[in-house]
Amino acid sequence: MSEVAQMSLVSLIFLVLLMGGMWIPFAIAIAAVLYIYIASGVAGFNGLGLVSWGSTYSFILTAIPLFVLMAEFMLVSGLSQRVYRGLNHLVRFLPGGLLQTNVAGCAMFSAISGSSVATAAAIGSIALPQLEQRRYDEQLATGTIVAGGTLGILIPPSIAFIIYGMFTDTSISKLFMAGVLPGLVLVVLFMAYVGIRCMVSPALAPKGESDEPGGLPVRQVLADLFPFTSLILLVMGSLYLGFATPTEAAAVGACLAFVVAKIWGTLDWQRFRLALSKTVQVSATILFIVYSAYLFSYAVGMVGLTDELADVLESWELTQLQLLLLIILVYTVLGMLMDSIGMMVITIPVLAPIMMAYGFDLLWFGVLVVILIELGQITPPAGLNLFVVRSISRSSLFSIIKGSLPFCALLYVLIALLIMYPDLALWIPGRM
Repeated sequence: MSEVAQMSLVSLIFLVLLMGGMWIPFAIAIAAVLYIYIASGVAGFNGLGLVSWGSTYSFILTAIPLFVLMAEFMLVSGLSQRVYRGLNHLVRFLPGGLLQTNVAGCAMFSAISGSSVATAAAIGSIALPQLEQRRYDEQLATGTIVAGGTLGILIPPSIAFIIYGMFTDTSISKLFMAGVLPGLVLVVLFMAYVGIRCMVSPALAPKGESDEPGGLPVRQVLADLFPFTSLILLVMGSLYLGFATPTEAAAVGACLAFVVAKIWGTLDWQRFRLALSKTVQVSATILFIVYSAYLFSYAVGMVGLTDELADVLESWELTQLQLLLLIILVYTVLGMLMDSIGMMVITIPVLAPIMMAYGFDLLWFGVLVVILIELGQITPPAGLNLFVVRSISRSSLFSIIKGSLPFCALLYVLIALLIMYPDLALWIPGRM
């Protein structure tokens, strides 16, 4: 049996386990161990000890729990509500009112979150009750939250970029900076779409008192936004200027987030313990997936699957554009079946060497991959953001899916722009 045939068999088993309801890390690990056994027998297990050690003995990985802790401090202390209030005052003059605040709020919270689900949950829990009370269009309202949440893994810091950088040996700091411009372009695309829809149909976003001139005094707006923006600038600025590694920046960010949450938020001992507990749970889940992915990567490398796939692609004589279209199709399908981190960790070990052979910049490819897994976050039936918003709103899942589809199209627009203008991702890292 050829390597490709073996991989096809193992992939089928993996999909059966996944669709049967098995937790993704276990499904990946079982598929990897089975692949090793089919390819090399019991002797193939001799290297599992070293793989297990190597997958967790990584300085880069320490940034993940620290960035998670930074976000949790902001979440449990209620600071996200103040940020939402301050942003509402700044963008309320735009067509769409609170819908524009949803996108802007998700963009700002993304700059400390690193997680798509956390961003959607944080902003959605604040925004959706207000939107329902003021009779905003249900589909467009939930769509802005679902889509805005995807910014959590594109705008730095991003857990997805950390994992990608670890698997491809790419600079995490440069990956973070590579996500800035595409993230801002995506924010503009989302806000422009909402504005155009609401100008054409004003009834989609009825105006309320907070949309009228006046509102919060400037001093109050600054008080709401200054702590948050200062934290973002310190963490991202230290990375861009080279003063700190991602792990050091994450540690400083977590400490500053604690101070900000204590002074400007409602952080007490009970909420502090809750933040630590959630950080442990989230970090353990992510690191277990990473460990399972290392097993899978070890199996792929041991049997030479990447070389065989490269030979197959070479025999097809694909151009760079055709290869990219194939990869976009693969990720679109995978996004319907599994979550973002799981999708990334089983594909990057296989695809990264092939992309290098075709002459692609791995920094640019990292941004493309993150955008594609963003798409998976809002693609039915397995898009996690859809279910997060469903759990905190009164809307039906079908209505939420309909509201998210136009934003899926906008993500494809961003992918097209990234392919046509690679400097969209490479310009800032090239000046670090």
